[in-house]
Amino acid sequence: MSAWVLPDHIADVLPSEARHIEERRRELLDTARGYGYELVMPPLLEHLESLLTGTGEALDLQTFKLVDQLSGRMLGLRADTTPQVARIDAHLLNRQGVARLCYCGPVLHTRPDRPHATREPLQFGAEIYGHAGREADLEILTLALDCLAATQVSDFIVDMADVRIVRALLDGCVSDPRLLADIHAALAAKDASSISALTRSLPSSSREGLVALVSLYGDEQVLDEAGRALPDTPALRESLAGLRWLAGELGGARVSFDLADLRGYAYYSGVRFALYSPGASDALVRGGRYDEVGAVFGRNRPAVGFSLDLKELVGVAARRPLKAAIRAPWGQDAGLRAAIAHLRRQGETVVCVLPGHESEIDEFDCDRELTAQGGAWAVRAL
Repeated sequence: MSAWVLPDHIADVLPSEARHIEERRRELLDTARGYGYELVMPPLLEHLESLLTGTGEALDLQTFKLVDQLSGRMLGLRADTTPQVARIDAHLLNRQGVARLCYCGPVLHTRPDRPHATREPLQFGAEIYGHAGREADLEILTLALDCLAATQVSDFIVDMADVRIVRALLDGCVSDPRLLADIHAALAAKDASSISALTRSLPSSSREGLVALVSLYGDEQVLDEAGRALPDTPALRESLAGLRWLAGELGGARVSFDLADLRGYAYYSGVRFALYSPGASDALVRGGRYDEVGAVFGRNRPAVGFSLDLKELVGVAARRPLKAAIRAPWGQDAGLRAAIAHLRRQGETVVCVLPGHESEIDEFDCDRELTAQGGAWAVRAL
């Protein structure tokens, strides 16, 4: 095997895509900053017991592990950034009020999470700590929509659910972890017959409600159907009302619901959402409420957020035009060098053509040229 062949699902990022990724990264961070989010940069590796503590335990199989040559302890390369941000909120910031935090950096996965996916996503995310109300859910969802708008992704749909619906239907009914896992799998597969068989010993209201969930997906009418099909309990009424309120506050965005969607069931504690675009193979954005994420760090306070893979996003985001640039000759003339330095200080990109080479640039649009005119250096259009 050639020494330069990279591992499966790992790839170099070449100039055109790198430019696109960097432009989108700046747009996302600027959008989050506009909402008052503060940037944090957690380390790429941590002690394994810290990295996989609490909700991070679900990431065990996705985490690369290695031995620290200094301490002899096991280290892990992060597979998700949210547990690290929860640690920062709990131990380093330790604020009493609301904390709005964002991040953007690589994560590593031991295996791709779907066909053709990278094992080195560039994860961007934003999170609010300290507010349990719907207002934080709405803010984080609105920020996610604005992030897509900032990157010129407009054709998308917001899919919402609430994990508390299934929990309310199963509350006090199922104690066997294996049975619970089987019910979750049947719901995910929308297998009504399996759900009926698995829940035959449950109270009729729970069994009928779980079977009804299989068909409760679609537009906002689903919430009306759920109100008729599910038991009339305070917990279920509150969950459905919360979904209806959020959908009504999104300013005309296309919204769908899938009340049996259990992706991230063990992770989320309330509303969860996903943003889909026709050009992407999976959801571009995933997020929701995960109030238990900081408990293992000794600070169990409300949390809601979202994340996305920037590499996936650039695959569907519109490409911006090449940056305009000025072509200049290479030379030792003091006036030439001064003119080039002056243009660069003004924010212009000036590309010097080295002796014996024409400019071979793909990532800049050299639409002007620096030339000697009447004893001075001046820029003229090409």
